Amino acid sequence: MEIAKQHVEHALGPKVAKRLDTHKDGTFYVRAGAWAALLSWFVDVAVVVLCAFGGAIALAAAKPETSDSTVGLTAFGLLAGVPVLYGFFFGNGRVLGGMLAGTRLVRVKNGQRIGAGACWAMVVRIVLLPLLLALLLAAAAAGGWGSAPGDLTRVSIDEAATRRLHAAGFLSLNTPDTGDERR
Repeated sequence: MEIAKQHVEHALGPKVAKRLDTHKDGTFYVRAGAWAALLSWFVDVAVVVLCAFGGAIALAAAKPETSDSTVGLTAFGLLAGVPVLYGFFFGNGRVLGGMLAGTRLVRVKNGQRIGAGACWAMVVRIVLLPLLLALLLAAAAAGGWGSAPGDLTRVSIDEAATRRLHAAGFLSLNTPDTGDERR
């Protein structure tokens, strides 16, 4: 992998080479940068929150006699349901946040679309990750990070850089030797 990174650095630059990684099937990809991933996540959270509260406000406007607690519970329910609906548009790995940041969420196994699991991925991304972050921060404050067992099933890639990587001939660690030194 280090040799591949050196060749990628020479061909595409150090920033791309630093983020070079492989899927479990050996296919190369470029991980999304931290800022791009954060921007993508932030935009998606903003869309979900705006839609949820917009729905609650629409309910309150449609039925003025609706109590504040009903509107609040509806907003909370929408915060749980809107990510699922938003995820329906996420099957190809891109929604508004990914389009703005130039990222795509793909399967770690082979880099393919996440497909039907997109709804669940969006719930995890919008609802569960902030909860996990809060728990990790609480654990750090309590004196230790600990470690959680598990395996990633999805990864956010830099779509443009990965496309350039593949166009330059860097496809896979498992590519047979064709005499091309870039592989």
